[in-house]
Amino acid sequence: MTRVAAFDCGTNSLRVLVTDLDPERGTSQELVREMRIVRLGQGVDRTGRISEASLQRVFDGVEELMGLVEPHDVSSVRFCATSAARDAENAQDFLDGVRARTGTTPEVLDGEAEARATFAGAVRDLPPLPGPLLVLDIGGGSTELVLGDPAGGVSAQHSLDIGSVRLTERCLPSDPPTRDEVEAAVAAIDTALDGCEVDPAQAGAVIGVAGTVTTLAAAVLGLASYDRAVIHHSVLRADAVQGAVSHLLSLDVEQRRALGYMHPGRADVIAAGGLILTAVLRRTPVASLLVSEHDILDGIAWSQLDPTPSGLPSGGSPHGKG
Repeated sequence: MTRVAAFDCGTNSLRVLVTDLDPERGTSQELVREMRIVRLGQGVDRTGRISEASLQRVFDGVEELMGLVEPHDVSSVRFCATSAARDAENAQDFLDGVRARTGTTPEVLDGEAEARATFAGAVRDLPPLPGPLLVLDIGGGSTELVLGDPAGGVSAQHSLDIGSVRLTERCLPSDPPTRDEVEAAVAAIDTALDGCEVDPAQAGAVIGVAGTVTTLAAAVLGLASYDRAVIHHSVLRADAVQGAVSHLLSLDVEQRRALGYMHPGRADVIAAGGLILTAVLRRTPVASLLVSEHDILDGIAWSQLDPTPSGLPSGGSPHGKG
């Protein structure tokens, strides 16, 4: 068993996983899996820069999560950042601050590497499904569509420049959003999907990962509070997802925050993420999707032992040395 730590910093959230990996069996045993909403990408779509307030939220979150990592004596740490760090002109300030707090050099994944890491994490423990598999990761700043199968790996991937935070800032300023705003958001999503190099119509099955999809799963399942064990590998009918998204669109942010399963930091952007999910599902031939709690974070962890499936460079930084 090899103990590693993986960080994933996206547009909306900062997450860490500490896990023992058994490469011979292909199994993992989680020790820590935590998330903080830091909204790194707030305003980046408009200004092209990460604000000082966003940087401070991230740095505070990194310090807190490193406090959870340090007692576990991990062999290596890998810190990966995605959409907001790719897009911001002052991304170096972010990278320097993370390095100072973790002792490891953070990596900014391009869209292809992000897609491959997502696929590698999502497909490791799936039940039998008809292929090809479409893995869908709706982030704050981008949406990854990845087509492939567990044995053969990724056959196609595309990173769309839309996500729950970015779409909310662009199209849904009202609380709750107006009908015209929702129509504008749907049109923007459809335009992005029209140019997507991955055709959802080819999917034999759809696997949805990350916070937008898992939160919507909690809504569809009628959970009083967020429960990873119940959500993981749940199967959601596409029409039930549409109903949950329509309901969330009708609520204002405070009403969404009052829902027992809703993380407060997702309440203002969950409806936009739901519109992306339903738009993708409409273009597939499937009637349901499978939800996985395993995603890019797991792919980053496994890449420290086996880099090939994720498309990431080999290895991680020895803890405290990089």
